[in-house]
Amino acid sequence: MRIWLNKYFGFSKSEFNGLLFLLLILCLIKSIPYIYDYFKPVEKDHPGLLAQLQKIKLTEDKKIDAGKYANGVEWKKRKENLFNFDPNTLSTDGWQSLGLSLKQAKSIVNYTQKGGKFYKPEDLQKMYVISPERYAKLLPFIQIKKNAVADLQKNMVDERKVYVKKPLQIIDINTADSAQLDEIKGIGGVFATRILKYRERLGGFHKKEQLLEIYGLDSIKYNEIKDQVSLSRIALKVVNINTAQFNDLKTNPYLSYRQINAIIQYRKQHGDYTDISDLKKIAILNQKVIDQITPYLSF
Repeated sequence: MRIWLNKYFGFSKSEFNGLLFLLLILCLIKSIPYIYDYFKPVEKDHPGLLAQLQKIKLTEDKKIDAGKYANGVEWKKRKENLFNFDPNTLSTDGWQSLGLSLKQAKSIVNYTQKGGKFYKPEDLQKMYVISPERYAKLLPFIQIKKNAVADLQKNMVDERKVYVKKPLQIIDINTADSAQLDEIKGIGGVFATRILKYRERLGGFHKKEQLLEIYGLDSIKYNEIKDQVSLSRIALKVVNINTAQFNDLKTNPYLSYRQINAIIQYRKQHGDYTDISDLKKIAILNQKVIDQITPYLSF
């Protein structure tokens, strides 16, 4: 390498040795941290370090416990002092005297201040802050004043008044509007609308059972409402079969388009119908359809 440097850069032997020395010095400086880490002595923990750490932890635990109580002051459990009490009127201090914590006492007092009442000793069990063991201790000392029991009886009477079964409304399905139909128990706004539309399409109901023809009103629903409806004998909307055109008959829910065409074509070929029996001569009309459309036809 010295010969190569001398050939291309004109380095002498002394200059080459100086350059080599400089490189060695730089390498040594770079390796100092690694050499130090390898040879440095192993540090040992102080003999009292563990005790100091435990002391710090105990101090922090005390601070955390102190934070659980009002104003950062640790609450000291009062000595349990059992006495006769009314849970509807007992104060926070009173509950604490019975062995409850401040938080538990405030929870119960907050319940009574917001209108909650204990009507009988067993009602105290519904407070989640009262454990079964605590309730067993307090039960012999619970004395609820008579006015709370009177309030309970009054509330029970009021509830009976509220839930008194109303008499069923009898609604005429041929004259009722949607609001009146909505008063039928089991009929809401949707069914009320469907009943009105079907009544219009028919030209009036001639029997209650026609309600079963309404979409969604099955036999269960019909049995539920049949005693709540009546049927006035109004004049049904009828169509003269001897003058009726297709549009006059198409609203009738019992006739298909093919059947309407058959009725009109038969009349054109054979003349006017004289009575309902003439419809039996039309092949695609069965007896059921004829019985259904009879109340809505005239001759």
